Formats: sequence, C-alpha cells, structure tokens
Amino acid sequence: MQTMTHAGADALQLLMTRQSHWPLTEPAPEDAQLRQIFDAALRAPDHGGLRPWRFVLIRGDARLKLGEVLVDLASSRSPGEPRSAHEHRGGRALAAPVVIALVASITTRTKVPEVEQLLAVGAAAMNMLNAVHALGFGGFWATGADSYEPGMHRALGLADTDRLLGFLFVGTPPEGTRAIARPSSDAYVTEWFEASVQSTD
Repeated sequence: MQTMTHAGADALQLLMTRQSHWPLTEPAPEDAQLRQIFDAALRAPDHGGLRPWRFVLIRGDARLKLGEVLVDLASSRSPGEPRSAHEHRGGRALAAPVVIALVASITTRTKVPEVEQLLAVGAAAMNMLNAVHALGFGGFWATGADSYEPGMHRALGLADTDRLLGFLFVGTPPEGTRAIARPSSDAYVTEWFEASVQSTD
C-alpha cells in the first residue's frame, strides 16, 4: 500500500472541508490569486485537448451592469409586471465581490461529443472551487434561468455555439459559518462484479 504524504493528507482534508457559501464579502482574491484559480481550471480532464473552457471575470462596478441585465431579463419574463417589481434581482450580482461566468465554447469539428465538452468545463469549475477554498476564500456555483437566456449570452458577448454553465461567486465567507454535515458515501456507492443478464421472454 502506498503511504500518503503529509502534503497529500493535508490536501485530502482540505477537500473534505469544502462547502458552498452565500453571500460572500470582501476581501476578494487578488489578481495573482485569481490567476492561480484560473490556472487550476486548466488542469481539468479534457478529452481531445479541445480546451473548451472560457471565463468572463466580472468585478467592481461591472457587477452593477450585470445587475441591470438580471433585472432586464426578469422583467422580460414577466411582461405584465412593472420593472420595479424585479429590482431586487440586481442584488444577486453584488452577492460576492467577484463573479465569474462559466462558458463552454463548443466545437462540432471534432468526434468529441458536446456532453463531454460540457463535462470538461464542469470539471474546470470544480477545480476552481477547490482552488478558491485552498486559498482561504469561499465560492458558490449558481445556475438558473438567467444562464439560459439569449439576452444574457448577448450581454456577455458569447458566440452562438457557446453554452453558459452558470456563475461562480467568489469572496470571503461570513464569520461563524457552520460546517455542513455530509452523509456517508456508502449510500451512493455500489461495487460491480458481473453483468446481470435479463431474460427477454
């Protein structure tokens, strides 16, 4: 049996303590730390070496512009209501000091199925969340209707073949955050030994 190093044990323990945080506050990762987070994303499995991941960094006053887009989209989904009824939606863009749009740049000029390209970006996002945690910050991956709106895609300057897989919110968790109890993995794992042949009679 291979012996785990101290560094390996520390890394594993770090993974066991990661959880989502919402909302998040300052301070946010600095530029050098953000580069580490993005570099971690590029270590994700990538069938075909397509590098389908794209990231749109939104911070500072740009979050206010994102908030306006969120309000506009909510208003367009409820044309019978005044825009003021959806103003609270803009606050979501300010729920963290850094917001990162997760984009899958899909190519059809390959034998790699679209779903595997999407999975590569999902794996990159998980690497980012782990890097965020390792650097002492908190993260939250949000999807929802806004991610699938053509208006959001246009606002972010995405191509027609791009897929928006949601947003990572990054910042500092509030003090006093309690650890989330996790169930045992035994309930989700089975061991396979042989195929079960079902009769068609």
